[in-house]
Amino acid sequence: MVTRLSHFFLRTLREDPADAEVTSHRLLVRAGYIRRQAPGIFAWLPLGLKVKGRIEQIIRGEMADAGAYEVHFPALLPREPYEVTNRWTEYGDGIFRLKDRKDADYLLAPTHEEVFTLLVKDLYSSYKDLPLTIYQIQDKYRDEARPRAGLLRGREFTMKDAYSFDYTDAGLDASYMAQRDAYERIFQRLGLEYVIVQADAGAMGGSRSEEFLHPTPVGEDTFVRSAGGYAANVEAFTTVVPDAIPLEGLPEPEIFDSPGTPTIDTLVAHSNAVLDPPRSGVAGPATDGATEWTAAHTLKNVVLALTHLDGTRELVVVGVPGDRDVDDKRAEVAFAPATVEPATDDDFQRNPGLVKGYIGPWSQTGAILGEESATGIRYLLDPRVVDGTAWITGANIDEKHVHSLVAGRDFTADGFVEVASVRAGDAAPDGSGPVTLARGMEIGHVFQLGRKYAEALGLKVLDENGKLVTVTMGSYGIGVTRILAIIAELNNDERGLIWPSSVAPFDVHVVATGKDGVAFDLAASVSADLEAAGLDVLYDDRAKVSPGVKFADAELVGVPQILIVGRGAPDGQVELWDRRTGDREVVPAADAIARLTAR
Repeated sequence: MVTRLSHFFLRTLREDPADAEVTSHRLLVRAGYIRRQAPGIFAWLPLGLKVKGRIEQIIRGEMADAGAYEVHFPALLPREPYEVTNRWTEYGDGIFRLKDRKDADYLLAPTHEEVFTLLVKDLYSSYKDLPLTIYQIQDKYRDEARPRAGLLRGREFTMKDAYSFDYTDAGLDASYMAQRDAYERIFQRLGLEYVIVQADAGAMGGSRSEEFLHPTPVGEDTFVRSAGGYAANVEAFTTVVPDAIPLEGLPEPEIFDSPGTPTIDTLVAHSNAVLDPPRSGVAGPATDGATEWTAAHTLKNVVLALTHLDGTRELVVVGVPGDRDVDDKRAEVAFAPATVEPATDDDFQRNPGLVKGYIGPWSQTGAILGEESATGIRYLLDPRVVDGTAWITGANIDEKHVHSLVAGRDFTADGFVEVASVRAGDAAPDGSGPVTLARGMEIGHVFQLGRKYAEALGLKVLDENGKLVTVTMGSYGIGVTRILAIIAELNNDERGLIWPSSVAPFDVHVVATGKDGVAFDLAASVSADLEAAGLDVLYDDRAKVSPGVKFADAELVGVPQILIVGRGAPDGQVELWDRRTGDREVVPAADAIARLTAR
């Protein structure tokens, strides 16, 4: 049946919503696809549900071709399975927890690994039942601290999550590739550019982890790639460690006065004023030939506060080359599941051994920061700080620094940590050349979970020899509502949305204009013929609405094919308007129907 706009549940807006940060948010609200209910939470209106449904239809088709079967779990789940895997605690403040009237704990599921695992455990017991891949398209809930950008970063969102079950590692590899290949087909059908990057598994656990990122300036993720094919998000990037430098012949450390130099910039300027120029080899091969001191010659010592799952707070000091900063996302991954924040003034007051602005890994007494130091604070280093590199850094004395401090001779660390910022030109770890940086938005993520969840929840099957073996799993997610927003972000102009045909809410938008009943009669007839030919038609049959308002609504709503019936109706003429190209052409109604049904 033709959808008539006079009865359709749609109200468009002429003004942008005040809280809209990105184009997709602005246009989806104005065009009547979604409505805000609370920060990061939106109601879905008929137009939005139709686009969402078409995206889901593409996903379901590719999942079927990949041999996956659809199920559906509730969003409200009990605490117990998540307690067994420790994720009830690991998620911290990131999930919504609630109690029922009997004081039992529940959560709004952020993801469903546990219940998928228990379902298979309940029903399958033999290797003959495997491999198995099942999936759902379901809403997820995460208590985002700062929901933003409409559907791009919300507290409620729709995901397709699939889970594979095998009893051998080879089987997991095959299941993983089947889903990975299906994802490529899905994104190609949706017309989305994507880059597959190495990723960190985070709270999901497991081994192999890859993200599908859509390159976009509004993306929340930074990723790197090299001309030789390497790609990773910054959290998963690993530093190429330089060779150690021989310790023989290097000068001894020397403390020097450095009043008013608590920052790297002030320290560099002061060092060039009071120190001799750097000598070859000092601070590592990257600075050979330098004629003056730079930030790269300094060792920046950053104090971080970790809050562990049991609530305890621990300070750590991280040493990174002074020309780099600590990257927040890399620090989150490096210290997970603990949360990370900069040390506060109170932290410094409770630890007087930390001289703010003048912290270093060494002191005149010979003590170093670490387990044996008086402060008892762990000291971790960037992998670039290899033995034999010499640094200018804090002397742990107010307004004093030390130069010629050599790693491996004058100080050591409790370990190494990848938290320093990644820069364009850094070497790719696979030897494929220097990397460039770009912004991207995650649209899919595939994991080899391995046996983490199956082991925790007791999912075992009998193998060919009648021996119980633990099942190995994969997890595969696609952000359905995020994809919808990205498609909207990519397909619009100054007047409104322009959906690709594959996901548009309707195939054709028929607009009847004028006061002549002939135009409305022809428009109704054309709409019926198009619908009978299998197209989904939106017919703007509103009386007493001006052509300008109707055209503005048609442009805003974004159906790519618009058919206008107006002044040419008495002669059987209509106008075809392709929103994607802007082309407009007057043709006989029969020709218009033939063209549209032949697409």
